[in-house]
Amino acid sequence: MHARGVRRESGTMKIAVSGKGGVGKTFVAGSLAARFAGTGRPVIAIDADPAPTLAFALGLSYEEAEEIVPVAENEELIRLKTGTATPGVFRLTFSVDDIIRSAAVPTPSGASLLVMGTVRAAGAGCTCPAHAVLRALFRHLVVERDEVVVMDMEAGIEHLGRGTSSHVDLLLIVSDANLRSLEVALTIAALARGAGIPRIGLVGNRVTGKRQEEAIRTFAEKHGIELLAVIPYDEAVADAGMAGTVASMEGSAAVRAIAALSDRLMPPPAGRGTKGGGL
Repeated sequence: MHARGVRRESGTMKIAVSGKGGVGKTFVAGSLAARFAGTGRPVIAIDADPAPTLAFALGLSYEEAEEIVPVAENEELIRLKTGTATPGVFRLTFSVDDIIRSAAVPTPSGASLLVMGTVRAAGAGCTCPAHAVLRALFRHLVVERDEVVVMDMEAGIEHLGRGTSSHVDLLLIVSDANLRSLEVALTIAALARGAGIPRIGLVGNRVTGKRQEEAIRTFAEKHGIELLAVIPYDEAVADAGMAGTVASMEGSAAVRAIAALSDRLMPPPAGRGTKGGGL
């Protein structure tokens, strides 16, 4: 499951999590990042959604999340990385490792959080300085570093069109049983295959019963998409979201299902258990 031309260290994986808006992809991404961190692995969770909420899934409070300055909106950082003495001209080559050290935020989950932010410029394919920094940072995290990386992507398919998910080992597409959600999942899978992503998996989320589970399984089989997990609808997760907290493994069937998914994707290191309590 190596990205094209990229050799990974043992116990390292780069995962992008995508899907239609509102299907619970941030919950899945945050829970996976927390589970991997609970095995003792270094984990960087990337919030690449224009409406960032991954901080809450990793246990940060609203106040703590509000203090985070997204990379794309850090004008001083962008200027230092790309600025030149010539107005209107910016550098395309620069280091980004120090951005991770300064901008990654520790979270109660054990994973570090990096909020990318939105490039506020006309055109998704712009070559503005902020876009250049984000692109270089994504590539550095996915290709050149050895942490586990879990990316919560923006809803829909735009990130694949821009190449944001290039070089990941696995694209997880989250969907509920709604036909529109599944149709978006199919479009994402087709684009991911065209982009050369080596493994694509479907995660059925918020599944309320056998009928919905069967609909998701039938869809996956019909379209040749690997179904990696079926996560039940869970009131404990909904209640935790309303309270601004994180559901615990002991009290949540959905969290336990994601823990099983994470262990299937990358088993805990030999001789090392996971942290007790929540993810």
